[in-house]
Amino acid sequence: MKIKRQKQAKKNISFYKYNFSFREPFQILVDGTFCQAALKNKIQIKEQMPKYLMGEVQLCTTNCALKELETLGKELYGAKIILQRYQVRRCAHFKDPIPASECLLSMLGKTNPHHYFIATQDHSLTTALKEIPGVPLFYIILNTIVLDKPSQASLDYVQKVQLGSW
Repeated sequence: MKIKRQKQAKKNISFYKYNFSFREPFQILVDGTFCQAALKNKIQIKEQMPKYLMGEVQLCTTNCALKELETLGKELYGAKIILQRYQVRRCAHFKDPIPASECLLSMLGKTNPHHYFIATQDHSLTTALKEIPGVPLFYIILNTIVLDKPSQASLDYVQKVQLGSW
């Protein structure tokens, strides 16, 4: 990893550690789009995430994300195999699965109480996640895993807490 990227990642991780009480092992909710991009770019998620976060990680997914990959067919078979290796977190819609993006949003609620990181390539999902304070986002750009900078909602929340108006 380039030094500039590593410094930025360290800065972003400390922001979430100090302001939102994130701690090791970091829990990363992964969806099918991220696994597919990692497979296409030959990225070993299980090896790269601990190096990137400089700590222990737990890679997780939901039943809805697995079901979504099953229904999408054979072209996403590799991503499904990768996703099956991760811990499956129980979601509220166990009996009747919903799209993975909706499921991940419901897992976080309004405040991300379980301190999940989210790894996705879904643009509409990332837009919705940026409205929730304290949600770190991973995505893949040019064969590299990148931790997005804190969203405006997270920065506003921290500022309100520091001013004592939250």
